[in-house]
Amino acid sequence: MEKNITAPISKEEARMLHAGDYVYISGTIYTARDAAHKRMQETLQAGGKLPFDIEREMIYYMGPSPAREGRPIGSAGPTTAGRMDKYAPQLLDLGLGAMIGKGKRTKEVQDAVVRNSAVYFAAVGGAGALLSKCIMGSEVIAYDDLGTEAIRKLTVEKFPVIVVIDCEGNNLYETAILEYRKNV
Repeated sequence: MEKNITAPISKEEARMLHAGDYVYISGTIYTARDAAHKRMQETLQAGGKLPFDIEREMIYYMGPSPAREGRPIGSAGPTTAGRMDKYAPQLLDLGLGAMIGKGKRTKEVQDAVVRNSAVYFAAVGGAGALLSKCIMGSEVIAYDDLGTEAIRKLTVEKFPVIVVIDCEGNNLYETAILEYRKNV
């Protein structure tokens, strides 16, 4: 099923999404990769505040290439989400509403998605140039010293993703394999 949502995502919106749904996101999302996640964790451990209020926000696991002239961002393809798995449950428990990446997630992340009525979306790997066309604005808001891994605030329009793990724990990567095996 095809759906349009606005970021940040409410718990009600998250509950209406199901593994396998095609979703177009418009609104504000944030980028963060390995180094930014590590720094956010260190900040939290030291009793500090995160660089943005993550309540119901979406984090896109992405580090862009340099922007071409006249564009807000360069190629913007997803990073393998599993590299953030050691940080994701804590951020979900703090209110993060959704994550966008590629690849499988650990059981701990899946449990945190369900516990917090969140969603894990996949963006198409290898399609960074096409995905960048859905990004209308990009601003570094934290950790500028990390270069491409700095946290960015993105304005997106009809950014295409697929629900992989929904808030009921359904996992497209698992159900798709079962469906494939039934048809082979």
